Amino acid sequence: MNENILADAARLSDEALHSKLKLLAVGEREATVEVVGHLAELDARRSHLGEGPGSVCSYCRDVLGYSEDAAWNRAASANVMRRFPMVLGWLADGTLNVTTVRMLRPVLTTENHQAVLTEARRRSKTEVELIVRRLAPKPDVPSTIRKASASAPIVGPTILEPDNPVPPLPVPPPTPPRPVIAPLTPERYHVGMTVSKETHDKLRRAQALLCREIRNGDAAAIFDRALDALLEKVEKKKLAATDSPRPPRRIRSGSRAIPAHVRRAVWKRDEGRCAFDGRSSRCGETRFLEWHHVHHSGAKGRRRWRTSRCDAGPTTSTRAIRCSGASISPPRTTRPRCIVFPGNTRRSGTAARQRRDDDGRWSEPGANAPRRQSR
Repeated sequence: MNENILADAARLSDEALHSKLKLLAVGEREATVEVVGHLAELDARRSHLGEGPGSVCSYCRDVLGYSEDAAWNRAASANVMRRFPMVLGWLADGTLNVTTVRMLRPVLTTENHQAVLTEARRRSKTEVELIVRRLAPKPDVPSTIRKASASAPIVGPTILEPDNPVPPLPVPPPTPPRPVIAPLTPERYHVGMTVSKETHDKLRRAQALLCREIRNGDAAAIFDRALDALLEKVEKKKLAATDSPRPPRRIRSGSRAIPAHVRRAVWKRDEGRCAFDGRSSRCGETRFLEWHHVHHSGAKGRRRWRTSRCDAGPTTSTRAIRCSGASISPPRTTRPRCIVFPGNTRRSGTAARQRRDDDGRWSEPGANAPRRQSR
């Protein structure tokens, strides 16, 4: 049966695939609620001790086969469910999940559980972290600069080399740790990162140059000033942001560039988020955004800012394909390039020669014409 899952899913249409996924998600949520409810009863009876594990989390991991994170989420949710049974209904309707309940568990009390759980419904993990830090704030972390210790070499067993040794396989470099960004309070964050020697030297130079303005050489204050300067430069380049905008200039006929005043107006209108409207909701992505026109300038005439959008990269293909009247989810290779207009990109010769026929399809002029016979 498991071998046929991919084959069965491949035969479904888009609509059937979405419907199937929604049904499966509901079934998975109902099963999770039942597991958590039974774990709460198991915890009340303390019968897991007879199986060997000393805690419900260990029972989920060792006996039920859950991963470490999944086991801890379900065990913590079962503990909260025993104390506050109202969680069961919100887990069942999907407004709360086991991760949210696990994060809120240390700050829930008899007095605040109703308000805190209600506030946390339909919230993201980042928003729940802010709720937790508001109820249990942490002190500020002092700025520190220290040299990272080099990783110790791994010493293995002694192996006798053969007469014709095989060259060892190259060892991939270790993955650098991800930067740490964690809230301490709703207004204060802890940021930790590893930088190169060049970046460290730049920081020391900035501390020396700003010794009068920032007497203690606080790296957080310098970091804040550097971000202000960087954002001002990037927003000026990509969004044409300025405090004193010039009057709009006349657009040269046939120009594909998006004027500065158009970019400013569209960015303000769309609030810096993707404007793609899907079947269920708006995309809302803030990364990998591109500028393009909903209507092709040649097909709909003069460009105006009302016909411009700021769409994210992953959904731009779908938006462009919908505008051209094609299928909603073809491969990305069929993306009609005539629809998307980045701010400073020229269309290639192939895309520039494309035209829309009477059926709304994009094609090369003379694509269906008979070839000229060579002499």
